[in-house]
Amino acid sequence: MSKKALVFYLFAATGVISILALIAALAFGLLPGINVPWGQIFGVSTDEKTVQHQIKVADGFQVTLFNDDVPNARFMAVTRNGDLLVSQPKLGQVSLLLADRNGDGESDGQRVLIDQLKRPHGLTLFEDWLYIAESDAVGRVPFDHSDGRIAGSYQRVVTGLGDTGNHWTKTIGMGPDGWMYLSSGSTCNVCIEENPQRATIMRFRPDGSNFHVYATGLRNSVGFDWSPKDGAMYATDNGRDWLGDDFPPCELNRIQQDGFYGWPFANGDRVPDPDFGVKGDAALQQIIRASIPPVFDFPAHNAPLGMRFLTSPEQPRAYRGAALVALHGSWNRDVKDGYKVVALHWDASGRIRGEDFLWGFLSEDRETVYGRPVDIAEDARGTIYVSDDYAGAVYRAGTADRGTASTAISKRPPISAPKKPLAIDGDAARQGEQIFVRRDCMRCHQQLPLTGLSRRYTLKQLADYFDTPTPPMPNYGFSNGQKRALAHYLMEREIQGSGQLEIFLP
Repeated sequence: MSKKALVFYLFAATGVISILALIAALAFGLLPGINVPWGQIFGVSTDEKTVQHQIKVADGFQVTLFNDDVPNARFMAVTRNGDLLVSQPKLGQVSLLLADRNGDGESDGQRVLIDQLKRPHGLTLFEDWLYIAESDAVGRVPFDHSDGRIAGSYQRVVTGLGDTGNHWTKTIGMGPDGWMYLSSGSTCNVCIEENPQRATIMRFRPDGSNFHVYATGLRNSVGFDWSPKDGAMYATDNGRDWLGDDFPPCELNRIQQDGFYGWPFANGDRVPDPDFGVKGDAALQQIIRASIPPVFDFPAHNAPLGMRFLTSPEQPRAYRGAALVALHGSWNRDVKDGYKVVALHWDASGRIRGEDFLWGFLSEDRETVYGRPVDIAEDARGTIYVSDDYAGAVYRAGTADRGTASTAISKRPPISAPKKPLAIDGDAARQGEQIFVRRDCMRCHQQLPLTGLSRRYTLKQLADYFDTPTPPMPNYGFSNGQKRALAHYLMEREIQGSGQLEIFLP
């Protein structure tokens, strides 16, 4: 072996060892300020027994498990027929969950509505169109509400959106002013963005025209909605990391056109950022003073995502006009926090009071995670849906006097389709096994068993997962062949362990 090649391999080996050491340190809690919900890497499962034993809901409501088979469930939209659309970015698809028409409290069935999208996230229905916010574009497709079917071809009306870096999700919503609004998070924890569309809320006409930036300085405003009382737009915002367990707060902002909300120069109520604000000149300090502070603070690192104002007249009086916010939960603090849904109530003077609405996704000792709420949807009858990308589930909350059955909806046979057997490539699986061993993957996965993959992913979806793995799993930069090989090995490993019969290619 040449000296040059030897040096290369030594550097490569050092890099691999460093990555593995980092993962081990994370796994055993040796790094301060990090407490990761490990099941996020490949997801965990839940069931009705766990929900009834663990999950609590506000007085006057009851909660059930609406569907437990929606991997990476993110944002939702309710159709006029009462069915539920759910985005699944890492699977590149949007699924349709049928409403509960047989009265058992669960979805009557599900199917993939549209797939082969690029990390679809935000969803909104307008007239007879379904709008989908992909990571780099916004598309729309004709949608038939009566039977939940696509009624035409998918077309992108906005393209060229930036989707590199940390916060690639896009959320979309139709405002009461007839404009489409679109949020785009920052590429980083804290930095000066090169792309003026990042860390903003934008808007455009439904046909994609008149696209422009609406508000800036919003690090990662994943969720937004409009108050039914005064039509004002409110948006959640995730505060930056690495400034301690309790600072800065995550935010609820009242969004106004051309408003600047502080990031990256300030955090919370115009507190100068230690990296980009403290040493700024007089002009920068004036920018900070002129920035718009949040109207409500969530605890630091709670990661507020989706929010929804409750508008159904069938809600209890105390909840009409309240907003529900999903707190996805922390990772950048020593003790986990968040992992619940809170209700925000506005009093007559405009002050906001928060209280728990749906909780128990985090154990009392703040170690075990049962779920991570992402988004909230409400149907016309006041039924509330909460998505969970950790357990791959959707929960349903309704007032106790109505029960859980949607008895006003006529019955309709569920939609289902047989699952095709996996076609495992034996040669690829052997290559994948070598990768698995060489990367010493079992070091972490002894504590986090790799189970349920065939239920959650196709082979292609699992291979694609390695392009955007959930932290703290690193992105190893696998080639397409390596991703495919590892996916075939992991599926083969699971199938052999369960004794399932599948197709194995020579």
